[in-house]
Amino acid sequence: MKNGKFLIAPLLLWLGIFFAIPLLIVVVVSFAGRTPYGQVIFNWTLENYVRFFEPLYLSIFADTLWVAVLTTVFTIILGYPLAYYIAQLPKKWQQPGLILVMIPFWINFLIRSFAWVIILRSQGVLNTLLIKLGFITAPLQLLYNDTAVMVGMVYSLLPFMVLPIYVSLEQLDRRLLEAAYDLGATPFTAFRKITLPLTLSGISEGTILVFISSLGMFIVPEIMGGAKAALVGNLIQNQFLSARNWPFGSALSIVLAILSLVLITIYYKALAAGKGGGKDA
Repeated sequence: MKNGKFLIAPLLLWLGIFFAIPLLIVVVVSFAGRTPYGQVIFNWTLENYVRFFEPLYLSIFADTLWVAVLTTVFTIILGYPLAYYIAQLPKKWQQPGLILVMIPFWINFLIRSFAWVIILRSQGVLNTLLIKLGFITAPLQLLYNDTAVMVGMVYSLLPFMVLPIYVSLEQLDRRLLEAAYDLGATPFTAFRKITLPLTLSGISEGTILVFISSLGMFIVPEIMGGAKAALVGNLIQNQFLSARNWPFGSALSIVLAILSLVLITIYYKALAAGKGGGKDA
């Protein structure tokens, strides 16, 4: 036991220095005020939290929540078939398939976002190709709108959904499927009653990763949405960099963290209730 405590001591020290202390600083600053020039004044006020309930900021939070939900749904729709396909490949091809999924992580996130700008802009790759093929006569407005933001978010976060689902598929006991086929089940029935329920853990893990990442995303909306995309991440970035209102930015960060924890708790309780109901049935 003593050796175990020594082993986790570096981890606890790391978390304390780079997570707990910065979080505590953000909490303290969220209760502070500011001068007209942006200087932080520690007068311990709830004004920053009260301001969050203004219609403008509630609307931004609602939009962010909606975008995060849509991003999560689309990554499940696209990620599950991809993970399933990779899991069905021969063993020697599964690792190359996973590497292809991971390759985007080897490139700087900012560069990948600007690559989409090159593809979707009016004189970009996609519009040029469509015009040359005769499908359109004038460039389409594919950039700086909600659709472009959604494309960028799904592209950026898709690997976070694929990898957990692949792990759950890889751990699936194939003998259960063989037994189902022996009993006359069709491939669709076997998938619906065996594969999907037994891989819900991978879907739930991917959902948490994608959803939480979507809530705090600000680079993709900034680059691909332009001034038309205002999500919580952009709002927080603005408060710290442009408006120089660190107390309000800190308060928004804390509210976002609390909201994330509440939603995760509700999500896991709903999953547990669903599993319990399934067992009773």
